[in-house]
Amino acid sequence: MSDKAGVTAAVEALRAIGYYLERDRQPTHRVKAYRRAADTIEALPATEVRARKRAGTLTELPGIGPKTEAVILEAMDGAVPAYLTKLEQGAAALTEAGTAMRAALKADLHLHSDWSDGGSPIEEMARTAARLGHSYIALTDHSPRLTVANGLSRERRLQQLDVVAELNKKLADELDGFRILNGIEVDILDDGSLDCDIEILARLDVVVASVHSKLRMASEPMTERMVKAIANPHVDILGHCTGRLVTGGRGTRPESDFDAEVVFEACRQFGTAVEINSRPERLDPPRRLLSLAVETGCQFSIDTDAHAPGQLDWQPYGCERAEECGVDPSQVVNTWDADELLEWTNS
Repeated sequence: MSDKAGVTAAVEALRAIGYYLERDRQPTHRVKAYRRAADTIEALPATEVRARKRAGTLTELPGIGPKTEAVILEAMDGAVPAYLTKLEQGAAALTEAGTAMRAALKADLHLHSDWSDGGSPIEEMARTAARLGHSYIALTDHSPRLTVANGLSRERRLQQLDVVAELNKKLADELDGFRILNGIEVDILDDGSLDCDIEILARLDVVVASVHSKLRMASEPMTERMVKAIANPHVDILGHCTGRLVTGGRGTRPESDFDAEVVFEACRQFGTAVEINSRPERLDPPRRLLSLAVETGCQFSIDTDAHAPGQLDWQPYGCERAEECGVDPSQVVNTWDADELLEWTNS
């Protein structure tokens, strides 16, 4: 194996390990260790990595320890690293249900890159989504006010549009027409207005609107706040509507209080899809509210809200809940082809 091929194999193995650890909800520091090691050797000339392999000095590089070194050595010798094999063999289906709905999905319409609070570049998220069988994604990095999530300023958002345009030229050829749609997860402000100017919203393909602040607002003003956002003609999807957290490193958080009948009727009337958020710590909306949205006649979007490549494989969690609550695949907007979806978002 050539020096370059050996390093490429090692980088791919390290990233694959990170993917499986993310998918399995392992601690972030473990995932980062393998991604950091991949970044380190990818940035070096292949000849230097090979020389360090022979000299036994790989662990002198930043971010490479005994475990990541072992993966690099095995991969560069042309073998599948033992740890990667173990993870692949142990990667069982996330859930036994939801398989029919998952097979119908063509996209993920809520995900984040390292432009905001995600951990990986846009291209890596896109390539992972393509490997999972999607034909397109919507990139929905955060809006400016969510500074804790590195929300994009107007200038950075415009820069991202240019980056996505270039990536689409590249990926369309390499990934059989795969597309990245320009999107945003925009904050719903206290008065129901959106944390993004109209000019930017008009240029985006997909707008997910979510409440991230004052989640304990009283029911009546919260309902009014959500309905105003839902009625905004630029909003396509209502993200994680209750804001709850049921598990995970951030602890738990109760549902926001609002009149669900009014909110879901607004979604139906204004053609705004209700997101079925697949993140294990969210699983939002809860089943009773999801059933109510089905009875109301809402449309839906089953998304991962992924912040890393391995999390893009979490859609079965949302699909399982959708099937349990009687969601018809025809009412799920990301079962549609990209052109059909864009016709809907532009209507």
